[in-house]
Amino acid sequence: MKPLQRGGLVARLAEGPEDMRHVLAFRRAAFPRLDGLPEEDAQDALSAHVMVERAAGGGLLASFRVMLFGWGAGLAQGYAARFYDVAPLEGYAKPIAEMGRFCLAPGGVHPDVLRLAWGAMTRLVDDGQAGLMVGCTSFRGADWHRHRAALALLAAVHVGPAAHLPGRKAAEVVDYPALAGPMTDRRAALAGMPPLLRTYLAMGGWVSDHAVIDRGLDTLHVFTCVEVDQVPPARAASLRMIARSSPGGPGEGGASESGA
Repeated sequence: MKPLQRGGLVARLAEGPEDMRHVLAFRRAAFPRLDGLPEEDAQDALSAHVMVERAAGGGLLASFRVMLFGWGAGLAQGYAARFYDVAPLEGYAKPIAEMGRFCLAPGGVHPDVLRLAWGAMTRLVDDGQAGLMVGCTSFRGADWHRHRAALALLAAVHVGPAAHLPGRKAAEVVDYPALAGPMTDRRAALAGMPPLLRTYLAMGGWVSDHAVIDRGLDTLHVFTCVEVDQVPPARAASLRMIARSSPGGPGEGGASESGA
């Protein structure tokens, strides 16, 4: 992927050990581990790592990684397969992009950071001819009661098709259609969702019928899937305008914003 530039910001792929050192340190700060395990894992070597930073230097503002699998069966090598039985997607015939470890700098982020991040993701998905974009989208805090309103909304509206839903595999799961109860306050439910998950849902995405508790990261996450061809046309066009930006160019369009 060639770098994408917008104003004084640039999105590019990590290259070499020094870039990866910065990416891993950034991830540790965004998702501190409680179990003492190293942040780097087996999926890092299989991934392209996107960095969004100031063109003039000054540190990372966002990062994420993307694994591209040539067909559904390849998902068994991905991060989500640690926690979910992804066998229902093994028959998918197009490439699948798994996005993870989406991290933002603390203290607020300029909207152009998010636009560039999504533009880079769009470039990678399109270049790889991916038909699905999947991942584990995290809520901060492993106690599911804190996220009851959001889980109730997911259960009511956003659970995916039964034929493609991943099965249960993790040691601790939250069967939120049964536990969360009815949705009573849609505004509170939306406010309680991670911004990344709201973005996926706005693109027509769906989620698993259960959540997984990750004690090591103190998070609760849901399997998330977006069918690329079903992204609303206006949103897809906006993202692709940003994805066509080049170094030295002003960039165009607009888009919206923790994947595990």
